[in-house]
Amino acid sequence: MTAQSETIALPAAAKKQRSLWGDVWVQFRKHKLAMFGLFVIAFIMISVLIGPLVYTRDPEYIDFTVANQAPSLQFPFGTDNLGRDGLARNLFGGRISIAVGIVAMLISMFVGSFIGALSGYYSKLDGPLMRFTDMMLALPLLPLLLVIILLFRDTLRATFGPETGIFLLIVFVIGILNWMPTARVVRGSVLSIKEKEFVEAAISIGTNQNTVLLKHVFPNVLSPIIVAATLSIANAIITESALSFLGLGFPSDVPTWGRLLYDGKDFMTFTPWVVIFPGLFISFTVLGINFMGDGLRDALDPKLRD
Repeated sequence: MTAQSETIALPAAAKKQRSLWGDVWVQFRKHKLAMFGLFVIAFIMISVLIGPLVYTRDPEYIDFTVANQAPSLQFPFGTDNLGRDGLARNLFGGRISIAVGIVAMLISMFVGSFIGALSGYYSKLDGPLMRFTDMMLALPLLPLLLVIILLFRDTLRATFGPETGIFLLIVFVIGILNWMPTARVVRGSVLSIKEKEFVEAAISIGTNQNTVLLKHVFPNVLSPIIVAATLSIANAIITESALSFLGLGFPSDVPTWGRLLYDGKDFMTFTPWVVIFPGLFISFTVLGINFMGDGLRDALDPKLRD
């Protein structure tokens, strides 16, 4: 009897416990494009973070004797019209472009999650907050971005310096004008979660409404927020690139990918590499993030998990 009990108990003991994020990772690995995107983003992140420590040329060093050099072993990404090294400028600029995407994403996720959670959980706030969200969605975002940056650019530059001031302005403006899709997604998830039995049980025992929202409802809507966050980074990088390409982004001595496109647009007919490489960095970064977002969306879908 004892031997039989041990035999029956062994498979149960040997069976590994499953966790939510373990299941998500298993499902994510099945998504080939998502894994490709993860590899691309990992490669770009390692390149821009560690690359300048290995490839130590000054991105702002001017040498007219090597101006407009085509890509070669000496200059893998060529040089621009001032003789500045293209690889060094792309690696250094990538840090700033990705930092803009991440910080702007954090701002938009915070605002969107806050408004969406309030709108979905408190029915009295739902109407006003959603009408405000709809109004923001109806605004032409790019012209509004341009107006805000033109109004506050000089003030922030004078207060925080030319680099820090424009960084704070760009990430704040991009973040504060891109929270609306997140708010609508979070609202829909909260409306569904708040009808669940465990939420009603928490309310029935007298738990404060704010506590229920923070401890019981909000943790269960993290999945759509994570997916929205990945896509928001890509959107912020594209927006920063567009602003820099229009000459309203970072100054010329801060070589973000968008700024490199702006600086090279007048020379692209006879030195096309000055715009090809930053364009490729932007394209592969955005594609990689979007592929990862698609994979996370599928992996976090409970219907697709075993």
